[in-house]
Amino acid sequence: MPPVSNRSLSRRRFLAISAAAAALPAAARAARPVARWRGAALGAQASMTLVGVHDAEAGQVFGAVQEEIERMEGLFSLYRPDSLLTRLNAEGRLTAPPEEFLELLELSGRLQRATGGAFDPTIQPLWLLHATAAAENRRPAAGDLAQARARCGWQHLEISPGALRFTRPGMALTFNGIAQGYVADRVAALLRSFGLRDVLVDMGEIAARGRRPDGSPWRAGISLPGGRIVREVRLSERCLATSAPLGTFLDPAGRIGHILDPRSGEPGGRWRLVAVSAERAALADGLSTACCLLSREAIAAALAAQPGSSLEALH
Repeated sequence: MPPVSNRSLSRRRFLAISAAAAALPAAARAARPVARWRGAALGAQASMTLVGVHDAEAGQVFGAVQEEIERMEGLFSLYRPDSLLTRLNAEGRLTAPPEEFLELLELSGRLQRATGGAFDPTIQPLWLLHATAAAENRRPAAGDLAQARARCGWQHLEISPGALRFTRPGMALTFNGIAQGYVADRVAALLRSFGLRDVLVDMGEIAARGRRPDGSPWRAGISLPGGRIVREVRLSERCLATSAPLGTFLDPAGRIGHILDPRSGEPGGRWRLVAVSAERAALADGLSTACCLLSREAIAAALAAQPGSSLEALH
């Protein structure tokens, strides 16, 4: 059986962050026009709410956003054979990486250090091993697990403006724990370049800029796997990300979650749900992923190392 790709797994979504902006008061809608877009980004459902522009006028903006999402997928997608990430994983080296690639790696390295190794994008060989074994209803063999772990490790990635290089054969990166947040940040910045100040961007993680048409902060509901809303968060110039180990399953029976602990090489998760807010969606995304694997004390330390980040939900 060929290795299971991140794209080929059946994804069952039990974690829903839905912008409570969808049902705006009639008076607010009348006061300022609102345009909405729905699509996909990096395999996840995506949406935007733009205040101050009519649907009929938003075509140029939406077209630019779709082009930016396509460009980001060309950098970070694991399922596209022509992406830069796919090329790096296949060849073990990437010459002259673009600024966005280096920026995401810089943030990833900062999170790797702040979380004591709980966040580590070099975990892709382990992810593929566990996904393949889970799809066959078995555990990975001890020898295979040891070999996969030997192909992981942030310290085995050389980063410079001129090139990225794996120092061990068989290594591979995944940005699945941070890229959706990064795309949300990029889209929010693009919308600002169009002069739009009041926007809600949901690319799997949320970037909220400005305010709703009625002048109040944007609102997002955080739900447990299963759908029960446990908290509503008000957001303005702030981003929100959530992670749930059982939000996506590796196995058909739904017992093995998709978040692996880089330190042990095994599927992990101390918590059913972690939600983190920060000024950048990529930062919130990476922190929420890693915090699923950390104790309360370690979570507090990781957040303290990233000024402006806050724990919004822990279950």
